[in-house]
Amino acid sequence: MKLTDKETLSASEMEDLKRAVDVLRRGGVILYPTDTVWGLGCDARNPSAVARIYTIKQRESSKALITLVNSLSLLERTVEKVPDIAYSLIEYSERPLTVIYDKAINVASNLIAEDGSLAVRLTRNKFAASLCRLLNAPIVSTSANVSGEPTPGRFKDISETILNSVDYVCESYHNVEEVKSPSTIMKLHNNGEFEILRP
Repeated sequence: MKLTDKETLSASEMEDLKRAVDVLRRGGVILYPTDTVWGLGCDARNPSAVARIYTIKQRESSKALITLVNSLSLLERTVEKVPDIAYSLIEYSERPLTVIYDKAINVASNLIAEDGSLAVRLTRNKFAASLCRLLNAPIVSTSANVSGEPTPGRFKDISETILNSVDYVCESYHNVEEVKSPSTIMKLHNNGEFEILRP
């Protein structure tokens, strides 16, 4: 399943993507649109950038962050094993689905939960997917708010504190009025057993 293509993006979106990816490559933190709420993001392989996101959110490092990928092949390079059932769950899920896999690989150590697991979502948002494609790496995705404060459903709801804390604010989709919800979260074990943590 092809989730993104550069021809589906406007010239202004492509310029926006290029600037965002340049910041990601330099270890920066961006604010960007996703298939759920607006997200704080960085290169998931960069421990310093991951640490900055925890600082910006004022979030305990023991609370794991979500990682986005744009393809099954990138997912397979991000976790040690993708259980067979995961492919069906991803394909047939009608809502954005974040899956917690048992063992992460090729990402920053401070992004991995204490039990070795990692929460990953294969995004169908063309902008977020293109970020992963151009960076050729997974990116962190966590809601654009200070921990404990309400999750902003639209760009205009994001606080000045967050806006002033990042290195780049993506310029696309600021005027979207649709209020999006966080993803469903499911923990999936290598033996195929799973539990829904957030419907």
